[in-house]
Amino acid sequence: MGSIKERLIEYDVGGITMKSYLAWDDELEGRCPGVLVCPEWWGLDDYIRGRARQLAQLGYVALGVDMYGGGRTADNPDDAGNAMNAVLSDMDTGRARLEAAKRALESLPQTDGSRIAAIGYCFGGAVALHGARWGLDLKAVVSFHGALDSQYKPARGEVKAKILVCHGGADVLVPEQSVQAFKAEMDEAGADYEFIAYPGALHGFTNPEATGRAEKYGLPLGYDADTDARSWDAMRELFDRAL
Repeated sequence: MGSIKERLIEYDVGGITMKSYLAWDDELEGRCPGVLVCPEWWGLDDYIRGRARQLAQLGYVALGVDMYGGGRTADNPDDAGNAMNAVLSDMDTGRARLEAAKRALESLPQTDGSRIAAIGYCFGGAVALHGARWGLDLKAVVSFHGALDSQYKPARGEVKAKILVCHGGADVLVPEQSVQAFKAEMDEAGADYEFIAYPGALHGFTNPEATGRAEKYGLPLGYDADTDARSWDAMRELFDRAL
């Protein structure tokens, strides 16, 4: 960890200061691929910062994306839901925030702007997938237990990114109807995608805090260490091919 550096990146979107979190390996020479890390509905918290540092250890320049403004986070489902729904109800703003984060990452001297990917968790998975749907210049997009419903239907050939969806087979927050609709949407768009459903895994399976939050708030969440590791390995394999 000694060579992993971190700092906040600030930029303006629509008069709001976004405070995203950057992590990179300062000992690597040359420009490295960049990865946008889109957060759960809790916002840009320690969990997402930790994922950015993990990516930095793998040789990527990782930017934890502030989707709420001001680095805002939530510590309860009501506040998290309100913050998330404010973005989902105005995806023009959501798109502007994701694109601004991408520009900020690409502009850094340590980033190879021609090799950018996006990953996301839960709400962030939906954000990352919409980046692919919008045809953003992303080499790869990975959703971990993300929402799959679409607010934008891509035309055939519009999806440029290679897509990986890591889905919990027992995730009751993402119904089977949404799974089938997503697959049909990707097929119609001619997208290069892989959909992995992990048997028995619940929503939030990558986050060690998921089980505690499930008990505290009565939510159908659960951490699964094996599925966490397997889905991370699947992401790494995709990045090895695409970046």
